[in-house]
Parts: sequence; structure tokens; C-alpha cells
Amino acid sequence: MALHATSSRDSVRAAAEGEPEWAGDASRRPAAFYSAVFAQIEEVGWERLVSGKGDGGVSCLVFRILDDQGRNHLLEITLPMNYPSSPPCLVADVPYLPELQWSKGSRLKDVVCQFQESYELLIHVQPHLKILQDYWSIMDDIDKVLWVVDPTKPTFAMSHRRIALDKKFHENLSTVLDFALPPPPSVNIEDDEQVDCGICYAKHLPIDDELGTHSGGTTDYTCENPSCSRAFHSVCLRDWLRAITTTRQSFDVLFGNCPYCSDPVAVKITDR
Repeated sequence: MALHATSSRDSVRAAAEGEPEWAGDASRRPAAFYSAVFAQIEEVGWERLVSGKGDGGVSCLVFRILDDQGRNHLLEITLPMNYPSSPPCLVADVPYLPELQWSKGSRLKDVVCQFQESYELLIHVQPHLKILQDYWSIMDDIDKVLWVVDPTKPTFAMSHRRIALDKKFHENLSTVLDFALPPPPSVNIEDDEQVDCGICYAKHLPIDDELGTHSGGTTDYTCENPSCSRAFHSVCLRDWLRAITTTRQSFDVLFGNCPYCSDPVAVKITDR
């Protein structure tokens, strides 16, 4: 059964006492366990409890945690049958979970403090969310100012970003690092070697009747700027140019700028 967030201790106790008869005594814990967990939830704060389930709604608890920047996190704490002799299991939307410091005398508030609080505990454990603040701030900046290709809907637990880079970004990064970065690779195609499209990042287009003669095709357009020379599927470049407001069309040709170096490019509009 599920227990939804409530500020009423009596409501939670009633849920525990109302476990259906078919659950059987084997799945129940001693009465002292429920009393102890209720007291520990009280220490954390009933207003922070989002939900609970199992064993009368107390074996798996979900708390709402705010970090220093006001980000909202859900911390799921599962209590094993021999709790508190054994530590609880944690699930949270973070890149990695903290190494929980636990003893037989530990309580739920110790778990929450290690995960969130802005002060150090007596065991001198730096709070986990505190450690991740700078990391999330950097990821937020990346999402705001760069062209993030993947993931399209990042979560706090995701630790990667795939971004599209143009020539100017490449030059600026080299200046900031005070290090000569390798230039974009040449896309001269020799023999059977093929290169990825600079827009869809695939060597071949999907096999699809709607693509007509382009179905399964390789890159067939190369930027004429020697310092760029990025290769594209003409279909991908055409669709990309159509999405740019500055693109011009003359008869059956689209005129715009290379997504990487901003030099002029032109691609014919052809039926798929």
C-alpha cells in the first residue's frame, strides 16, 4: 500500500494499523519498529515526507530535499528488515550516491544530513548535495549558453552533455586553456572511408522510402572552407537551413551559413 505525504502522525499510524489481513504476520515487523520509524520521521519533518509504501507505509520512504541553490531532490530511503542494524538503501537523482556512514545508533535524520545539510556531522562527513553544487551550477551554465544536442531533457543524475561546437567556440576554448587544440579533421574521402555528418552525427542516413534516392546514403556535401571542411548529408543540411530564419532561397537553392564555421553554404532543394 502507498502512503502519501501527510503532516498527521495519526494518519500514518492508522495506515500501519490498517494493513490488510492477507498480508500475514510474516510480512509485519515488531510494533516497536513502527514507533521508532514514526519518531525518526518526526525528527526529519513530516512536511518533507512525500510518500511511503510497504509494511504499513514505512519501509520505503521518499523525502523532498532542497539543496543550497533551491534545487528540489527526491531521496528514497528503503529500510531493510533488520533496520537499524543494517543501513538503509538510497536512491536519488544525483550522478552518484554518497558513501553512507552508518552505525546501529544512526537514524533517518543522519541519512538526510549526510545527503543535504550545510553543516558537518559529528562523524565529519561532508554533505553530499554540498559537494555537487558547483558541478550542477556548471551543468546549468552549459545548458543555458551552449547548443546541447543530448540529452534533450537533462536530469540532476545525468553527468554528460553532447554539444555542437563551431569554429569560434573552438578558438575561444583554445585561448582560455592557453593550449593549441587540434584543428577539425580533414574530411577528404579516400577509397571506401566515410565520415560522420556534422548535423546528425551518423555516417549513413536511415533506410527509409521517404528519403528517396538519399535512403541509406553517405555524406555528400562538404563545406568549402579549408579550415572547416565538415561533411554533411545534403538532406540534413537542407533541413537545418530551413530551420534558420536568416536562410535565403533562390529558385531551388537554399543559401545560408555552415553550422560550424559560418562560411556561406548552398544546397539544392530536391524531392526526397
